[in-house]
Amino acid sequence: MADLLKQLQALGETARDELAHAKDERALEELRVRFLGKKGELSKVLRGLGQLSLEERPRVGEAVNRVRDELEGLLAAGRVRLEQARLEEELKGPPIDVTLPGRALWPRGHRHPVTRAAEEIAVIFSRLGYEVASGPEIELEWYNFEALNIPADHPARDMQDTFYVDEKTLGAAPSDGVVLRTHTSPVQIRAMKRAGRPPVRVICPGRVYRSDYDQTHSPMFHQVEGLCVDEGITFADLKGTLAAFARAFFGEGTRTRFRPSYFPFVEPGAEVDVSCSICGGSGRKDGRRCGACKETGWLEVLGSGMVHPAVLANGGMDPRRVTGFAFGMGIERLAMLRFGVDDLRLYFENDLRFLEQF
Repeated sequence: MADLLKQLQALGETARDELAHAKDERALEELRVRFLGKKGELSKVLRGLGQLSLEERPRVGEAVNRVRDELEGLLAAGRVRLEQARLEEELKGPPIDVTLPGRALWPRGHRHPVTRAAEEIAVIFSRLGYEVASGPEIELEWYNFEALNIPADHPARDMQDTFYVDEKTLGAAPSDGVVLRTHTSPVQIRAMKRAGRPPVRVICPGRVYRSDYDQTHSPMFHQVEGLCVDEGITFADLKGTLAAFARAFFGEGTRTRFRPSYFPFVEPGAEVDVSCSICGGSGRKDGRRCGACKETGWLEVLGSGMVHPAVLANGGMDPRRVTGFAFGMGIERLAMLRFGVDDLRLYFENDLRFLEQF
């Protein structure tokens, strides 16, 4: 016991001296670790308590606590001393001229309306249990077309065949074709393969490319596609999910309508409309024809359907055991409806007069 008490006394004297002469915060931190750290000097003394008798331990333990408290107090005092020294050094410097005019701050930036819409969509589906998945924008034809039930001779390719990439420029061996993806549906195939087994519940936001350019189309735009695969998934689940999304994005009173439509990768497929957010679904606003919905009371927002068995199989799922639904929507389209924008090209012209409205 006497040896441990002598070690504590020597440790305290050394620490007091070195802490009193610490020149900066870094030196203080090094001393803290050296004396009070898990592998520090005080911990080494504590490991010797196991060799003492039950009667001797309380006395040594009390000395250990006393030294620890003293060192912690010296560390706190050292920080105050250094802070005061730093303040005095600043006061000795050149004086601040408080009569100088204030410096105007540059106005803060803000998120692009498309980014705002994408973030809000992701938040809504995350509350429904969906994860965000991503994939390459330069995609293999197999993932972009064939795996989604769109073979080379399929008529649907005529609407989507777009910007192809020369494999040599990628430094890769020739493949079955490389293309700038025309939709984010390839991410659904990759997500199923990555998961290996159900359940799969993902949304896939990102940039896509097509050879279009007019008031409602752009050669580059953004999509969010969703996929839900599990045992017992039905069309009713799809309708409930999209109805919940529409109410969350466009407002509580929003109604949805499903119209039969054809998409190669789903069967059956449907276009989804929402009640017009401008006229409230009446088709007229302020006694006049609503220009947003053309007096129909409905706005087309997305396509959807039950995942085709061939697509499930290409994703590594057993279509005899699981079913699923998928949907896809253009983010610019939703942002146009949400913010009342009538020309998609405005999003990409970088006109601050337009962007600062959001």
